[in-house]
Amino acid sequence: MPQYDSPEEAVSTIQSGDRVYVHGMAAAPQVLIDSLVARASELRDVEIVHLHTECDAAYAKPEFADSFFVNNLFIGANVRGAVADGRADYVPVFLSEVPLLFRRGVLPIDVALIQVSPPDRHGFCSLGVSVDATLAAVESAKTVIAQVNEHMPRTHGDGNLHYSRFAMMVRESSPLPEHRVGIPTDVELAIGNQAAALIEDGATLQMGIGAIPNAVLASLKGHRRLGIHTEMFSDGVVDLVESGAITGEEKTIHRRRIVAGFVMGSQRLYDFVDDNPDVAMLDIGFVNDTAVIRKLPKMTAINSAIEIDLTGQVCADSIGTRLYSGVGGQMDFVRGASLSPGGKPIFALPSRTAKGVSRLVPILKPGAGVVTTRAHVHYVVTEYGVADLYGKNLRQRASALIGIAHPEDREELEKAAFERFKR
Repeated sequence: MPQYDSPEEAVSTIQSGDRVYVHGMAAAPQVLIDSLVARASELRDVEIVHLHTECDAAYAKPEFADSFFVNNLFIGANVRGAVADGRADYVPVFLSEVPLLFRRGVLPIDVALIQVSPPDRHGFCSLGVSVDATLAAVESAKTVIAQVNEHMPRTHGDGNLHYSRFAMMVRESSPLPEHRVGIPTDVELAIGNQAAALIEDGATLQMGIGAIPNAVLASLKGHRRLGIHTEMFSDGVVDLVESGAITGEEKTIHRRRIVAGFVMGSQRLYDFVDDNPDVAMLDIGFVNDTAVIRKLPKMTAINSAIEIDLTGQVCADSIGTRLYSGVGGQMDFVRGASLSPGGKPIFALPSRTAKGVSRLVPILKPGAGVVTTRAHVHYVVTEYGVADLYGKNLRQRASALIGIAHPEDREELEKAAFERFKR
C-alpha cells in the first residue's frame, strides 16, 4: 500500500535552482503549490513551468520574485500581470511540441508536481482531466510528487501511472475547479449558427472553451454522426453525446471514441469522463499531431482570434505587444484540418470587442503576434456571415472580410483597403 506524506515533507525535496513542472488546467495541485509557496523564504531562482492553470498562482506575486520565476508555455489570467511586469516570461511553442521540450531535454524537468486519482486495486493512478503534456513531464522528471485526490476522475487512455513512480504522495480531498459558461448572447448565437452551417454530418470536430465554441456546439444538435478529436472539450460535448449528434462512427482513428488531451468544465463534465471507455485522454503530442489530424475525414477545426487583418493574418496570443495567451494548438489543428479530406479550418469571432472596437482590422497592432499566417486561413465567421479566403488574392480577401465586419466599421475598412491595394 502507498505511504502518504505531508505536503510540507513532499515539497521539501525542491531546491533552489530547480525547474518545477506544475500540472495544468483543472488538475493544478493547489495543496502542493501552497506548500511550495510557503517555502519561498528558503528558495531562490526556482523556475515554474506550466501551461494554463486554474489555480491561485501565488508564486507569481511580486513579493516572491526572488524565489520563483514563471516560464509559461501558455499564459492564463493568473500570470498575465507577472508576464507584463517582467517577473515571468513565455515560450512560444505549438502545443503538439511541448512534450518534445521535455523528452528531448530542451527544458529538463527536476520536479513534477501533479494531481492524480487514488490508486486502483492494481496500484495505478490516473492523470484524470489533464494528460496533455503532463505525461511527458512525468516521464522526464527526476522527481515526481503527486497530490492524490478522490475527486479526480479516473480516465481511460495514456494517463495511467503506477504509484511506485512517485517519490512522494500527499492525500487531498477537494472538488476540482469548475469553469462555467454563461447563457450565449444574440451575437454568440448568430456566430454559432453561421459556423454550424459549415459543419457537415460525419465531421470530426476540434474546439476550445468559451462562449463561442459553446454557441457553435449548441447549434449542432440537429447534426448526426459527428466525432471529436480535440486538444480539449467542455460541457457542450456532453450535450451533443446525449442528443445523439456525436457518435464518432465515421472517424478513421479511435472510431467511436472522443479523443482529447484535457477537459475543463462543470462537475457534470468530470462525472461524464470518469471511467468512461468512450473517452480517450491522450498525450498531446499525438492528439495535436498534424499527421494524425489530417487523416480524419471532414476534420473541422473551430478556433478564435483576438484580431484578423484584411489579408487574413490571425493574432491570437497578444494585444499588440502585451502577451495575453499563447500559440497553443491552433496551428496544429488549422493545418491538420486544411489537409484533411473534406476538412475545414474555421475562425469564429465577434465582429467587435465588448468595447465596440472592430476585430477585423486594416493591419494588426504593432507588436502583435501572428499565430496563424494568411496562407493557412480558410474560413472566417462573424455574426454577419462567412468569409472564405482560401484561394483568394489579397484584394479579394479584404473584400470578403469587410463583408462580415460590423456595418459601422466597413467604410473605414474599405478606405484602408483602397489605400493599400489601390482599388
